Amino acid sequence: MIGLGFVYLVAGSFFAGCAILGIIDRRFANALFHALLGLSFFAGDRIGDIGNGVLVLALVATAASGRMRRGESVEPATPKGPLLALALVIPAAALGGTVLFKQVPALVDPKQATLVALAAGVLVALALCWLALRATPLAGLRSGRRLLDEIGWAAVMPQLLASLGAVFALAGVGDVVGGLIGGAIPAGSIFGAVVAYGFGMALFTIVMGNAFAAFPVMAAAVGIPLLVRHYGGDPAPVAAIGMLAGFCGTLLTPMAANFNIVPAALLDLRDRYGVIRAQAATALPLLLFNIMLLWWVLT
Repeated sequence: MIGLGFVYLVAGSFFAGCAILGIIDRRFANALFHALLGLSFFAGDRIGDIGNGVLVLALVATAASGRMRRGESVEPATPKGPLLALALVIPAAALGGTVLFKQVPALVDPKQATLVALAAGVLVALALCWLALRATPLAGLRSGRRLLDEIGWAAVMPQLLASLGAVFALAGVGDVVGGLIGGAIPAGSIFGAVVAYGFGMALFTIVMGNAFAAFPVMAAAVGIPLLVRHYGGDPAPVAAIGMLAGFCGTLLTPMAANFNIVPAALLDLRDRYGVIRAQAATALPLLLFNIMLLWWVLT
């Protein structure tokens, strides 16, 4: 049965390829960083908690060494094919594959159907790019490595912050937050609980930089005990809309460096917070919409 192992194999192979190119180009710190990431995908479930902890410390030490170099500048190439159409192959494959794979549980793990479809979509889009643009497979790897070098250590922030959320959940932060919020919500008020959950997801995301890090805390504090158990809400929309509220916070925080600060640096914007300012007009109304949508779903 195809599952996360396939996804990890695809991701690990990319980082391993980037490490090899880094060695060839004598970018040794970058190569080490990418090799460690590749190792985490290839063997993260085999080296144990201590091994993964050492691996993370090695990643931090490599990033903090100051020896990682930015991607080399290149002249923009003239598009040779329908690049937008090729890029849309990935979300189309993820959506279609999710529906298809769930119909054949003997082939693909139904719980991982979306991730498997996403990884397969990347491979299909890459193959189509080779055919349409008449480029070598190595060209795609070099371009990916160049972009990864531009992003630098911030490329792993989503994983690190999501792990931080799991640590907070295990430490009981959600229970503490839930006790504080529970005392502030009027008794029997579904709307108050929804507002606390939606704004809490956004605020924790702003602080932690990642909605995946905020979700375990807010789910344990408000989502599960109040919206699901007390008010009988369906866990699926509670989780999905809560994540959307968290993503609104992602648009508003410099802590989401890979989304908001790195693009400003890559584009040489004078205002390093220019991306956040441009996104605020979308994020705030969307947050209010998500809160009202969840309230409507629960009532």
